[in-house]
Amino acid sequence: MDQVVASSKSCPDCAAAMPENAGFCPACGRSMNAPERAEGRVGAFSESIAGALAYLSFIPALMFLLREPYRSNHFVRFHSVQCLLCWLVGIVIACVLRLLVFLIFWIPTLGPLLLVVIATVSALAAFLLWVVLILKAAQGEAFKLPWIGNYADHYSQARPGR
Repeated sequence: MDQVVASSKSCPDCAAAMPENAGFCPACGRSMNAPERAEGRVGAFSESIAGALAYLSFIPALMFLLREPYRSNHFVRFHSVQCLLCWLVGIVIACVLRLLVFLIFWIPTLGPLLLVVIATVSALAAFLLWVVLILKAAQGEAFKLPWIGNYADHYSQARPGR
């Protein structure tokens, strides 16, 4: 007995049949909602380049939040706020790791080795996150980090004149 699927929608990735209102493919998990892309220009840069520049350090992010026309652009404001929140979370994590160093260092033999592993993994994770954020912004995608991205989106929705 063949069942007829009442849907004309199929996944562009794996061609699986799916309901018309599906947000994700039930077979491969691919998102069916295309992310919004930045396409316009703001100031001297395109939106995507300005968003990527915001992640170079906290200085361009602050400058974009303080200067027109960048602070009026939602895409640039989102990436600037997300960058600043990442810096804040990074500083908190660095302080926690610094306190953890004092405790772990006193473990004989294993302590110093564990510190090297923790420092290496932390630095590598921070670098990879930084590269992903720059690439996603350069592609024109408003990539939200877990927890931080929702706050960045909320604060970037606020009117810049307030």
